[in-house]
Amino acid sequence: MVPVRSGPAPRGARAAVLVLHGGRADDLRPPDRLSLPALRMRPFEAAIARATGDGVLVARVRYRHRGWNGRHAHPVADVRHALEELRALAGPLPVVLVGHSLGGRAALRAAADPGVTAVVALAPWCPPAEPTAHLDGRTVVALHDESDRVTSAADTWSYLTRAQGAGARVRGISMPAGGHAMLRDARRWHRLTAQVTAALLGLGPLPAALADSPAWAGRPHPLRTDGAGPAAR
Repeated sequence: MVPVRSGPAPRGARAAVLVLHGGRADDLRPPDRLSLPALRMRPFEAAIARATGDGVLVARVRYRHRGWNGRHAHPVADVRHALEELRALAGPLPVVLVGHSLGGRAALRAAADPGVTAVVALAPWCPPAEPTAHLDGRTVVALHDESDRVTSAADTWSYLTRAQGAGARVRGISMPAGGHAMLRDARRWHRLTAQVTAALLGLGPLPAALADSPAWAGRPHPLRTDGAGPAAR
């Protein structure tokens, strides 16, 4: 499962970002060439590439199937294969996984790979029984609009609490708009995701929405509508 680069592979790459799109709970069909979930992530890829600059390989993961498909967890195997291909292409690199919905779940599960240092999960699918023990030493940042009707923000916050208990460094941002597809106020989603990803690679400061927020205590601080930082509660 070869990762598809969104631009030329930089010489002497020092880090990598793999982007994972959403999908369905159960569907064995291969994704369409013009998959809407995959197309939705293209602006995120572009924003991440701009924020990280030269030296960071940004690529997307190709899935064999549209669905998670129960115990098979097909997207997780695809991410693992992509990580192996990435190492063959560029050697051992620190990797940040950025995933939306089903892709967020796959990213969180695949973070057991020793090359993965952090995950940025966008409106992720985090069932109550989703494992977290493998996240010890990783950083997990989740962005979720609490009005999302497809995946549960409450499940995401619960997942972060369990991940923190397993030894992960966690942060959560309650986005003021966007729903599941992150379409309303899309530029804020793109910009914030790119800033967080760059910061996790040591290429810039954390955005104020995270830098100014307290340690995780079970609930995110909502993002102010002016984007300056967390809102007062």
